[in-house]
Amino acid sequence: MPEKNVAEPKILTRETGSSIAYHMLAGKSPGIVFMTGFMSDMTGSKALALEELCRDRGHAFLRFDYRGHGASSGNFANGTIGLWAEDALAAVDSLTEGPQVIVGSSMGGWIMLLTALARPHRIAGLLGVAAAPDFTEDLLAQSLTEEQLQTIGSNGSITIPSEYGDPYTITKALLDDGTNHVVMRTEIALDCPVRLLHGLEDSSVPWQRSLTLQERLRSDDVDVTLIKGGDHRLSRDQDLKKLQKTAASLLST
Repeated sequence: MPEKNVAEPKILTRETGSSIAYHMLAGKSPGIVFMTGFMSDMTGSKALALEELCRDRGHAFLRFDYRGHGASSGNFANGTIGLWAEDALAAVDSLTEGPQVIVGSSMGGWIMLLTALARPHRIAGLLGVAAAPDFTEDLLAQSLTEEQLQTIGSNGSITIPSEYGDPYTITKALLDDGTNHVVMRTEIALDCPVRLLHGLEDSSVPWQRSLTLQERLRSDDVDVTLIKGGDHRLSRDQDLKKLQKTAASLLST
């Protein structure tokens, strides 16, 4: 498993005054941009495995934290899909050049799609890892009880436990804004190569979600790989090797 990068991140300052922390490798095109999941950050094993791949092959690489995540500024509870998608687009526009392979993990798979739809001419390929587009409406809201939904409506937020660490703060703004950014209701007008990895033991995002995403994408070049024994994180050594191999194939497409 790759070792965590202990170097201090660089900072991209937005026009709003907010800051996006990032690590970047210079290199040839296409580059890889990694987009993290909900309440995750850019220091995880998948990000570092992809950085290792790019370093070994001489490709450019970018990993960053959305506002309210990791080393970036802001409060997580104030974030929404739209705000985090703006951060991703700012990072791609300001910190990368030429074609990019975007890799999105969990919620990052949703941000990945929104970024690709906004900049289709910049996209060399997409790689979703347990991709969770529209999760606020189709997964999260469906898992909350009526009492929890009423509390969110009256108080503006609720805190729920997470099996991955710190509890999640779920806000009304997050749910409402998520509805404004859904992508799975109609055809997703992207024509680039897409690879989707999903663990069969994923208890957070059902593996069938990747099959539905495959159907929604307009591209004729969409492959889904279901990983026996893989959970939502897909961070076992064999999972990381599969991630690297899949990303390498997109770099060579």
